[in-house]
Amino acid sequence: MIDTAAAILIVEDESILAMLLEDFLDDLGYTPPAVASNVSQALRILDTRVIDFAILDINLGGEQSFPIADALDARGIPYIFMTGYGAAGVPERLRDHYILQKPYGAEALKKALASGGQMMQAASDRKSIADL
Repeated sequence: MIDTAAAILIVEDESILAMLLEDFLDDLGYTPPAVASNVSQALRILDTRVIDFAILDINLGGEQSFPIADALDARGIPYIFMTGYGAAGVPERLRDHYILQKPYGAEALKKALASGGQMMQAASDRKSIADL
């Protein structure tokens, strides 16, 4: 599971869904996340804040979140996708990331966060090896 003190970024264009996800995270004891509703907002957050993990909706009001995924990959920040389209909506090159199927509940989110915790540990391990 992701550490509850982790700096999480939520990228979701539907404000109700973003608030629901924030509530789920709050109920699980997480620090309040940063929230963006489009690609440019998310990229600004990545440039100005430390982010440990991200949850990306794929379809953001007609634009896709893949540029955010690329920016996260470049920074070594783990992330998951959430979508109503399933794996079919994710390009092949990004399908190794966990996909949280919408609509989801608290238990599905917990499972996604557990996967995210494993990704964060793997990223930390890679960084430690690179620092040697």
